[in-house]
Amino acid sequence: MFLHHGAVTSDFYCDEVLSGKTPVEVVRETESVLAYHHTRPFWPVHIVVVPKRHVPSLTDLGDAPEGLLGELMEVVRSVAREVEGAHGAARVLTNLGEYQDSKHLHFHVNSGAARDAS
Repeated sequence: MFLHHGAVTSDFYCDEVLSGKTPVEVVRETESVLAYHHTRPFWPVHIVVVPKRHVPSLTDLGDAPEGLLGELMEVVRSVAREVEGAHGAARVLTNLGEYQDSKHLHFHVNSGAARDAS
């Protein structure tokens, strides 16, 4: 849990993934960025890319250091290039506001038809 604009919210990435509580299959890792296979994939190929420090969202970078967004986007581009090459197509998605379940900037790199949510 962390304090965000006066309200306590959960941050799956800080609380679970980056803390090591939830093990993940790493795709790529730099000093500041982690890319891993989603723990509950919604697409046949579903990779999540996150900064290793807390950054609230794409439109609220908080106190992220200069250059972190560039490094994050380089990893997103690299992973997307690999997925596109291997599967012929890729999507890159991030959510904002009410669409963003975990208030930690993250990108989904995915390919294939969405899986049935049931």
